[in-house]
Amino acid sequence: MNSIDQLRQQQTRRAVLEGSTLGLGAMALSQLSAPASAAEKPRHPNGGLQGLPHSPPRVRRVIYLFQSGGPAQMDLFDYKPGLHRRFGEEVPTSIYPDERKTTMTSGQSSFPVAPSALRFRQYGDSGTWLSEPQKHLSEVVDDICVIRSMYTEAINHDPAATLFQTGSVIAGRPSMGAWVSYGLGSENANLPAFVALTSNGTGKQGQPLYDRLWGAGFLPGRFQGVKFRGQGDPILDLYNPQGMTREQRRRTLNSLQKLNAQQAGRFNDPAIATRIAQYELAFRMQMSVPELIDVQSEPKNVLDMYGPEATQVGKYAYNCLLARRLAERGVRFIQLYHRGWDAHGNAPRGVASQCRDTDQPTAALLKDLKQRGMLEDTLVVWGGEFGRTIYCQGKLTRTNYGRDHHPNCFTYWMAGGGVRGGMTYGATDEYSVNVVENPVHVHDLQATILHQLGINHERLTYRFQGRHYRLTDVHGNVVNDVLS
Repeated sequence: MNSIDQLRQQQTRRAVLEGSTLGLGAMALSQLSAPASAAEKPRHPNGGLQGLPHSPPRVRRVIYLFQSGGPAQMDLFDYKPGLHRRFGEEVPTSIYPDERKTTMTSGQSSFPVAPSALRFRQYGDSGTWLSEPQKHLSEVVDDICVIRSMYTEAINHDPAATLFQTGSVIAGRPSMGAWVSYGLGSENANLPAFVALTSNGTGKQGQPLYDRLWGAGFLPGRFQGVKFRGQGDPILDLYNPQGMTREQRRRTLNSLQKLNAQQAGRFNDPAIATRIAQYELAFRMQMSVPELIDVQSEPKNVLDMYGPEATQVGKYAYNCLLARRLAERGVRFIQLYHRGWDAHGNAPRGVASQCRDTDQPTAALLKDLKQRGMLEDTLVVWGGEFGRTIYCQGKLTRTNYGRDHHPNCFTYWMAGGGVRGGMTYGATDEYSVNVVENPVHVHDLQATILHQLGINHERLTYRFQGRHYRLTDVHGNVVNDVLS
C-alpha cells in the first residue's frame, strides 16, 4: 500500500471515530447527563428555564446599588448617641477582640471609641434615623426597609465583594445577575438581561472592580452581565465602522454564523453557541442602545430630580437614570457599582462627599420608579461589602477619624415590590460592633432577592465538576419579616 492510500484510510478512520464520538456517543452522553444537570433542561422562548419562576414573583426586575468600599453604618443609619460620652475610651476587647482586626490596625497601641461626628434626625412617619448628609433619602424614607443587622465572614474588600456578588469568596462562581439571567431569561430580545454600570466617587478611584463580579462563572457565557462603559461608546465595537452599512453587517454575520454553526456541530463547544448568541445580540443592540442612552430626551424636571450630573456619562446620577431606562425596557438585573466608600482616614468628610454623589440620584431613582408605577414590581437594594469599625484608625479628634473594615455588622436597605417600607429591622450592640437582634447573612439577602423574583434559591442549581452549585452555597433563608 502506498503512502497516499494509507493516509486516506487513516483520515477515513479518524472521521468515523470523530463522527461516532460527536454523534451516537454524544447522544448517549446527553441522555445520561440530562437528569443531573440544569444545563440541558428545556428553556422558554425568552431563554429562561422551564419550570421557573418557582412561585408567583413579586417583582420583575432588580436594581442593585452596590456601594463599594464599605459604608460606615454608624455614620449613616445605625445611630448610637450614647457613644458620645465615651469619646476616646478604649473599646473593650470583650466587644472587639484582637483576632477580628485587620493588619492595617492590629498593630495600633490604642483603639479609642470614635462616635459619629455627623448629626442624626428621625424622618418620615416611620421615624427612621438618618444622618444629615442624606437629606434626599429622608424624603423617601417611608419607602425603604433599613436592615441594620447584616453580617459577613469576609474582612477584606475583594473577597467580601465577591461573596456578595457571587455567593462565594472564591473567584470563578456565577454572579447573582448571571443566575437570574440563566433562570428567568430576558424580557427584551434587543437588550441584555443583565447590565453592569460603574462610577467613582468625587476625587476617588476606590477599590478595583473586576469583570468576574458580573461574570457568568461556570454558567454558559451568554448569561454574564454586559458592562456599559463610563466613557466613550457604552460598549466597544457596537457601532459599524465607517463605510459599512447595516445590510453589509447583516450579511457578514450570516456568513460568520454559518461557519460558527459548523464548528458548533462538530465540537459541541458551548462557547461557540455563546459567541453566536452574543453576535446576534450585539447586532440588535446597534438599534436599541443609541435610543437607550439618549438621556437628554428626558424631561427637564426628571433631569433636575436626578441632579446636575444626570447627563454626565459615567457619573452615579447618570447611571441611576440609565438604570430606570433599562428597567422600563425589560432588563431584569441592573447592577450599579459606586466606588469610594473606603474611609480609613477622614471618615466624616468622606461620608459627606460620597452622599453628595449618591444621595440625590438614589432618592430620585425611587421617586422616578414610584411615579411611573414601576416601584411595585422593581426591587431596589443598597449596600456595600461590609461596615466600618467604631474604634478609630489613626489619630482621633472630635471632627476627624478613620475607620477600618468591619464584617460583624453593617447596614443594607431595600425598597420596592413586596418590601415593608418604613421599617427598621435588626439591631446592633451599643458599640455597633455585633448584631444582637435578627441577624441577616449575605446568603439570606441573596435568598430574599431571588424569592422576590419567584425563584427558590435552593432549587436554582447548576451541575459543575461533579456537584450541584447554587448562589447561596449550602445555606441561606428568606428574610420573611421584611416582606409584606
